[in-house]
Amino acid sequence: MVGSVLPVAGDVAAAAGRIAPYVRRTPVYPTVVDGRPVTFKLEQLQLTGSFKLRGALNGLLSAGPAVPVVTASGGNHGIGVATAAALLGVRATIYVPETVPPDKAARIAATGAGVVRHGSRYAEAEAAAKAYAEGEGLRYLPAYDHPDVVAGQGTVALEIATQAPECDTVAVAVGGGGLISGIALASPPGTAIVGVEPENCACLHAAIAAGEPVDSPVDSIAASALGATRLGRIPFAILRDANLHLALVEDKRILAARDRLWDEFRLAVEPAAAAPFAAWLAGDVPGDHPCLVLCGANAPWTPA
Repeated sequence: MVGSVLPVAGDVAAAAGRIAPYVRRTPVYPTVVDGRPVTFKLEQLQLTGSFKLRGALNGLLSAGPAVPVVTASGGNHGIGVATAAALLGVRATIYVPETVPPDKAARIAATGAGVVRHGSRYAEAEAAAKAYAEGEGLRYLPAYDHPDVVAGQGTVALEIATQAPECDTVAVAVGGGGLISGIALASPPGTAIVGVEPENCACLHAAIAAGEPVDSPVDSIAASALGATRLGRIPFAILRDANLHLALVEDKRILAARDRLWDEFRLAVEPAAAAPFAAWLAGDVPGDHPCLVLCGANAPWTPA
């Protein structure tokens, strides 16, 4: 890795080359909604149904020899690590909270990875997973607070820059901060980066207000994907120097945006992925032509 502590733009470029044989280069979809231009980055079409495969692959490939890996996840990171491990012939154990959507747990198990349910929230599953990894002498790969994971997620921005150079803003739903910090690293200079969070699930807002990552409540329809209790320290260190804008959206607006993506474009996404569109519809995303990252499609989905 180029960066000694924090990842840098060169790490994202290296990650793109490293993971290219395994991931999809997801398309963008430029359109006009309510008379305004907007582009969707269709990362819900990624293998595993979310961007998380990128960081998981980069984390495992950067580690060198194939060693068993342990992680904790609300679902999408677990699917990503389990799938990456299967592709690379690595044994994986994934801890998930009891509240994980059944289809996410089933997709993890289908890869052959071990699935351990623990606690009602992601933070509890994470603590148990770290204790298990330490006790067994295994490698723990964080969901977002790791330089190789952040660099892998940043490859989304490299694709946007070449596919949609007209976009002056990138809006991203925020959980623990891995995707948005990677995008901030790899986006062209001057690009506005918008972090979108549900009103009651907003650890980035809490970290910016406190001047450091702090614990915050987790209560949202999108919590299975955005349910980090605390923003990662590596993402925070990157984002505090970024051209960052913040937006909060109500759950009802997230669901309305999800349903509109289906009704108008036949794009089926999970609630977390619709959060940037909800913020854009509300006028909370700056720029003349923003790109909204539709980050995943791995939650139970029924249109209104």
